[in-house]
Amino acid sequence: MKSKYLLIVFFLMTAIPSVNAQQDTISIKIKKDKTFLQKSILPASLIIGGTLISGSGFEKNFQRDVRNAVGNDFAFGFDDYARYVPIVEMYAADAFGVPSKNHWFDQTKNLTIAIIVSDFITFRLKKWTNKRRPNGGDDLQSFPSGHTSFAFTNAGILYQEFKDTSPYLAYSGYAIATTTGAFRVMNNAHWISDVIVSAGIGILVTELVYLFDPIIKWNPFKKVKGVTFIPQIDNNQYGFYLSKTF
Repeated sequence: MKSKYLLIVFFLMTAIPSVNAQQDTISIKIKKDKTFLQKSILPASLIIGGTLISGSGFEKNFQRDVRNAVGNDFAFGFDDYARYVPIVEMYAADAFGVPSKNHWFDQTKNLTIAIIVSDFITFRLKKWTNKRRPNGGDDLQSFPSGHTSFAFTNAGILYQEFKDTSPYLAYSGYAIATTTGAFRVMNNAHWISDVIVSAGIGILVTELVYLFDPIIKWNPFKKVKGVTFIPQIDNNQYGFYLSKTF
């Protein structure tokens, strides 16, 4: 019975990429792009649904059963690093020549904008809601999950860039983001509603960024060849590696 609840966490989150995949398959068959309103249905549903169960008895029982299933001493920091994986995947794919929707500079520009917007929304909501984390500490910034919104924002960018050329790569980001959200729950850092709402925020923000992408087309590197751009992550230090081949 306890393991059943643990599986629900993964089922709820893994439903995200599978629904997207089904919708994309339909779009390909009828050769017609979905409107932004249609693309917004899934993330909006996650945000609304997660908000409705926030603080409910179901959520509290769910969290208790998950912790009982994994062990009350369970703590594994995989989620602290997994949220960056979609970014690494995107630039690695660029370095290996995998065709993408945009130039690496446009990818970086869209990624930066999406992260800024999703972080702003996420941390504003944290301050407005003052929801206590399930671990019972004094931290009142549980809702929504910053790790999860960041992971799904990165996954959304990866998806947008490679959905037409490398579907497995595109959806792999959502699998990683899903795992990140699941570990936030299992580590007792967040409630299930926190990660569900955050997933919706990340997906919706990336859809908005790519909706306006054609308007923001400034790219000083468009005609520059032989430029390699790779992010570097080392413990708590983050940066970028930029090289030019002559």
